[in-house]
Amino acid sequence: MADGSGDESTPRRRRAGPPPAKTPPRVRMSATQRREQLISIARQIFAERGFDATSIEEVAARAKVSKPVVYEHFGGKEGLYAVVVDREVRSLLDRISTALTAGHPRELLEQAALTLLTYIEEETSGFRVLVRESPLLSATGNFSSVMNDVAHQVEHILGAEFSSRGYDPKLAELYSQALVGMVALTGRWWLEVRKPRKETVAAHLVNLAWNGLSHLEAKPGLITVRGR
Repeated sequence: MADGSGDESTPRRRRAGPPPAKTPPRVRMSATQRREQLISIARQIFAERGFDATSIEEVAARAKVSKPVVYEHFGGKEGLYAVVVDREVRSLLDRISTALTAGHPRELLEQAALTLLTYIEEETSGFRVLVRESPLLSATGNFSSVMNDVAHQVEHILGAEFSSRGYDPKLAELYSQALVGMVALTGRWWLEVRKPRKETVAAHLVNLAWNGLSHLEAKPGLITVRGR
């Protein structure tokens, strides 16, 4: 006899649940958007690993596209790297050119130092790309070339200042390279340590540079050589 519990061999009906949520259709990027995405991803990877250790496969994987898509936009790793570096060079030069507005040489030194440190702080990946030397880069496509351009701007300022103070204006190029090199090398060091704060670093750089410039000897000589 049936005990009222029903036949256990008969499968029970499941209650119908809500229909599965539909996956939203994937929005296709325009060619311009895709290009910008690839540049951004490559910039990060180049900063992390450098040119040699970066692969098109990884760039494509992070962008969730196939390798041919990357090749279609840039022709290869070299082309992609060149675009990334060119953008960083122009970005840093634009920042420094815009910042050099003051008329007084000391203020110009302050502006140049603080602008470079601010770029390092805000665009760390871009700065890492620039300071990583690559055999593919020409003389016009690396950090040294950027600093040379800045040094040429400083040279014109120092040349006028030297003439007004009776120093040889031909030495302005030497001094501009020395000043910009000091700031650039300190910036590379600060990239890793990040202390003290950038304003303090800039103040000390200018302190060394300006107090040195304000007490220049007209014809300096080496003490170790004078006694010979």
